Amino acid sequence: MTEEPDKPKHRNKVRERADAIKPYLCKNLIAVLENPHDIKNIGTVIRNVNALGVEKAYVVDPKGALPDDWQDMRERNSLSKTSVSAIKWSFVKRFDSTEACLAHLEENRFVSIVTSPHVKGMKNEVLDEADYTIYTKLAVWFGNEAKGISDEAVKRSEMCVSIPMFGMIESLNLGTTSGIVLYEITKQRREYQKKYKWRNKRGEKSDA
Repeated sequence: MTEEPDKPKHRNKVRERADAIKPYLCKNLIAVLENPHDIKNIGTVIRNVNALGVEKAYVVDPKGALPDDWQDMRERNSLSKTSVSAIKWSFVKRFDSTEACLAHLEENRFVSIVTSPHVKGMKNEVLDEADYTIYTKLAVWFGNEAKGISDEAVKRSEMCVSIPMFGMIESLNLGTTSGIVLYEITKQRREYQKKYKWRNKRGEKSDA
Protein backbone atom coordinates (compact mmCIF):
# COMPACT_ATOMS: atom_id res chain seq x y z
CA MET A 1 0.00 0.00 0.00
CA THR A 2 1.47 3.32 -1.08
CA GLU A 3 1.40 6.35 1.17
CA GLU A 4 -0.63 9.40 0.19
CA PRO A 5 1.47 12.44 -0.74
CA ASP A 6 1.90 15.09 1.89
CA LYS A 7 -0.81 17.52 0.73
CA PRO A 8 0.10 20.43 3.04
CA LYS A 9 3.72 20.13 1.92
CA HIS A 10 2.65 20.11 -1.73
CA ARG A 11 0.45 23.16 -1.19
CA ASN A 12 3.35 24.99 0.44
CA LYS A 13 5.58 24.25 -2.55
CA VAL A 14 2.90 25.50 -4.94
CA ARG A 15 2.49 28.67 -2.89
CA GLU A 16 6.25 29.21 -2.82
CA ARG A 17 6.43 28.81 -6.58
CA ALA A 18 3.52 31.21 -7.09
CA ASP A 19 5.20 33.82 -4.88
CA ALA A 20 8.54 33.37 -6.67
CA ILE A 21 7.15 33.94 -10.17
CA LYS A 22 4.78 36.79 -9.24
CA PRO A 23 7.32 39.60 -9.91
CA TYR A 24 7.90 38.25 -13.43
CA LEU A 25 4.25 38.30 -14.49
CA CYS A 26 3.61 40.72 -17.35
CA LYS A 27 0.69 42.75 -16.07
CA ASN A 28 -1.92 44.15 -18.41
CA LEU A 29 -0.89 41.78 -21.20
CA ILE A 30 -3.51 39.55 -22.82
CA ALA A 31 -3.13 36.94 -25.57
CA VAL A 32 -6.25 36.67 -27.74
CA LEU A 33 -7.04 33.61 -29.87
CA GLU A 34 -9.56 34.44 -32.57
CA ASN A 35 -11.74 31.51 -33.59
CA PRO A 36 -9.14 28.73 -33.22
CA HIS A 37 -10.05 25.65 -35.25
CA ASP A 38 -8.43 22.96 -33.10
CA ILE A 39 -8.96 22.79 -29.33
CA LYS A 40 -5.49 21.22 -29.03
CA ASN A 41 -4.02 24.47 -30.26
CA ILE A 42 -5.87 26.35 -27.52
CA GLY A 43 -4.16 24.20 -24.92
CA THR A 44 -0.76 24.72 -26.54
CA VAL A 45 -1.15 28.50 -26.58
CA ILE A 46 -2.34 28.54 -22.97
CA ARG A 47 0.80 26.61 -22.07
CA ASN A 48 2.88 29.33 -23.77
CA VAL A 49 0.85 32.04 -22.02
CA ASN A 50 1.53 30.53 -18.63
CA ALA A 51 5.19 29.68 -19.24
CA LEU A 52 6.01 33.18 -20.52
CA GLY A 53 4.18 35.06 -17.79
CA VAL A 54 1.32 36.54 -19.84
CA GLU A 55 -1.38 37.71 -17.45
CA LYS A 56 -4.50 36.43 -19.28
CA ALA A 57 -5.77 34.60 -22.34
CA TYR A 58 -8.99 35.42 -24.20
CA VAL A 59 -10.58 33.07 -26.72
CA VAL A 60 -13.05 34.22 -29.38
CA ASP A 61 -15.13 31.05 -29.67
CA PRO A 62 -18.28 31.53 -31.82
CA LYS A 63 -18.87 27.77 -32.03
CA GLY A 64 -19.03 27.35 -28.26
CA ALA A 65 -16.24 24.78 -28.10
CA LEU A 66 -15.27 26.04 -24.63
CA PRO A 67 -17.44 26.41 -21.53
CA ASP A 68 -18.16 29.93 -20.28
CA ASP A 69 -17.02 29.17 -16.76
CA TRP A 70 -13.28 29.17 -16.12
CA GLN A 71 -13.60 26.44 -13.50
CA ASP A 72 -15.26 24.19 -16.09
CA MET A 73 -12.34 24.88 -18.46
CA ARG A 74 -9.86 23.89 -15.77
CA GLU A 75 -11.61 20.56 -15.33
CA ARG A 76 -11.81 19.71 -19.03
CA ASN A 77 -9.35 16.92 -19.81
CA SER A 78 -8.70 18.00 -23.41
CA LEU A 79 -7.47 21.41 -22.26
CA SER A 80 -5.65 20.14 -19.20
CA LYS A 81 -3.75 17.53 -21.23
CA THR A 82 -2.71 19.74 -24.16
CA SER A 83 -1.79 22.65 -21.91
CA VAL A 84 0.15 20.31 -19.57
CA SER A 85 -2.14 21.53 -16.74
CA ALA A 86 -1.32 25.20 -17.48
CA ILE A 87 -5.07 25.84 -17.77
CA LYS A 88 -5.28 25.32 -14.00
CA TRP A 89 -2.92 28.24 -13.39
CA SER A 90 -3.97 30.61 -16.19
CA PHE A 91 -6.94 32.98 -16.38
CA VAL A 92 -8.90 32.23 -19.56
CA LYS A 93 -12.05 34.04 -20.72
CA ARG A 94 -14.16 33.18 -23.78
CA PHE A 95 -16.20 35.46 -26.03
CA ASP A 96 -18.92 34.66 -28.54
CA SER A 97 -17.59 37.04 -31.19
CA THR A 98 -14.68 39.22 -32.25
CA GLU A 99 -16.87 42.30 -31.74
CA ALA A 100 -17.68 41.30 -28.15
CA CYS A 101 -14.01 40.75 -27.34
CA LEU A 102 -12.91 44.01 -28.94
CA ALA A 103 -15.64 45.93 -27.14
CA HIS A 104 -14.56 44.45 -23.81
CA LEU A 105 -10.90 45.29 -24.45
CA GLU A 106 -11.63 48.82 -25.62
CA GLU A 107 -13.92 49.45 -22.66
CA ASN A 108 -11.01 48.52 -20.41
CA ARG A 109 -8.59 50.70 -22.41
CA PHE A 110 -6.55 47.90 -23.97
CA VAL A 111 -4.72 48.52 -27.25
CA SER A 112 -4.88 45.61 -29.69
CA ILE A 113 -2.15 44.47 -32.07
CA VAL A 114 -2.55 41.60 -34.51
CA THR A 115 -0.09 39.01 -35.82
CA SER A 116 0.10 37.92 -39.45
CA PRO A 117 2.78 36.73 -41.90
CA HIS A 118 1.33 39.24 -44.39
CA VAL A 119 1.13 43.04 -44.39
CA LYS A 120 -2.40 43.78 -43.24
CA GLY A 121 -2.55 46.78 -40.95
CA MET A 122 -2.26 50.51 -41.51
CA LYS A 123 0.97 50.17 -39.51
CA ASN A 124 3.14 47.09 -39.99
CA GLU A 125 6.18 46.07 -37.96
CA VAL A 126 8.65 43.20 -37.91
CA LEU A 127 8.41 41.44 -34.54
CA ASP A 128 11.80 42.31 -33.07
CA GLU A 129 11.80 45.88 -34.41
CA ALA A 130 8.68 47.08 -32.58
CA ASP A 131 8.43 48.54 -29.07
CA TYR A 132 5.78 46.81 -26.95
CA THR A 133 6.39 48.86 -23.81
CA ILE A 134 4.68 52.02 -25.08
CA TYR A 135 1.25 50.49 -24.48
CA THR A 136 0.23 50.29 -20.83
CA LYS A 137 -2.50 47.75 -21.62
CA LEU A 138 -1.83 45.45 -24.56
CA ALA A 139 -3.82 42.66 -26.23
CA VAL A 140 -1.99 40.49 -28.78
CA TRP A 141 -4.25 38.78 -31.32
CA PHE A 142 -3.58 35.44 -33.06
CA GLY A 143 -5.86 34.42 -35.91
CA ASN A 144 -7.47 31.23 -37.11
CA GLU A 145 -5.06 28.51 -38.28
CA ALA A 146 -6.42 28.55 -41.86
CA LYS A 147 -8.01 31.98 -42.38
CA GLY A 148 -5.70 34.06 -40.22
CA ILE A 149 -6.78 37.21 -38.42
CA SER A 150 -10.13 38.80 -39.28
CA ASP A 151 -10.54 42.12 -41.09
CA GLU A 152 -12.43 43.50 -38.08
CA ALA A 153 -9.57 42.76 -35.69
CA VAL A 154 -7.06 44.28 -38.13
CA LYS A 155 -9.20 47.39 -38.60
CA ARG A 156 -9.38 48.06 -34.86
CA SER A 157 -5.76 47.23 -34.07
CA GLU A 158 -2.86 49.61 -33.56
CA MET A 159 -0.51 47.63 -35.80
CA CYS A 160 0.17 44.30 -37.49
CA VAL A 161 3.26 42.35 -36.42
CA SER A 162 5.01 39.73 -38.53
CA ILE A 163 7.70 37.17 -37.77
CA PRO A 164 10.61 37.41 -40.24
CA MET A 165 10.96 34.12 -42.15
CA PHE A 166 13.75 33.08 -44.48
CA GLY A 167 12.71 29.68 -45.80
CA MET A 168 10.51 28.43 -48.62
CA ILE A 169 7.64 27.99 -46.15
CA GLU A 170 6.25 31.32 -44.98
CA SER A 171 3.97 30.19 -42.20
CA LEU A 172 4.16 28.68 -38.71
CA ASN A 173 1.59 26.80 -36.67
CA LEU A 174 -0.37 28.60 -33.97
CA GLY A 175 1.58 27.17 -31.06
CA THR A 176 4.94 28.12 -32.55
CA THR A 177 3.78 31.57 -33.64
CA SER A 178 2.33 32.43 -30.25
CA GLY A 179 5.48 31.21 -28.50
CA ILE A 180 7.83 33.31 -30.64
CA VAL A 181 5.68 36.46 -30.53
CA LEU A 182 4.88 36.31 -26.83
CA TYR A 183 8.52 35.61 -25.95
CA GLU A 184 9.64 38.86 -27.60
CA ILE A 185 6.80 40.90 -26.11
CA THR A 186 7.14 39.53 -22.57
CA LYS A 187 10.91 39.96 -22.68
CA GLN A 188 10.54 43.65 -23.49
CA ARG A 189 7.77 44.29 -20.99
CA ARG A 190 9.52 42.39 -18.19
CA GLU A 191 12.70 44.42 -18.69
CA TYR A 192 10.64 47.61 -18.67
CA GLN A 193 8.78 46.62 -15.51
CA LYS A 194 12.07 45.80 -13.77
CA LYS A 195 13.61 49.17 -14.68
CA TYR A 196 10.48 51.06 -13.71
CA LYS A 197 10.34 49.41 -10.28
CA TRP A 198 14.05 50.02 -9.78
CA ARG A 199 13.66 53.72 -10.54
CA ASN A 200 10.75 53.98 -8.12
CA LYS A 201 12.67 52.30 -5.32
CA ARG A 202 15.69 54.46 -5.96
CA GLY A 203 13.51 57.56 -5.94
CA GLU A 204 11.86 56.60 -2.70
CA LYS A 205 15.25 56.12 -1.01
CA SER A 206 16.62 59.45 -2.23
CA ASP A 207 13.49 61.32 -1.15
CA ALA A 208 13.49 59.79 2.33
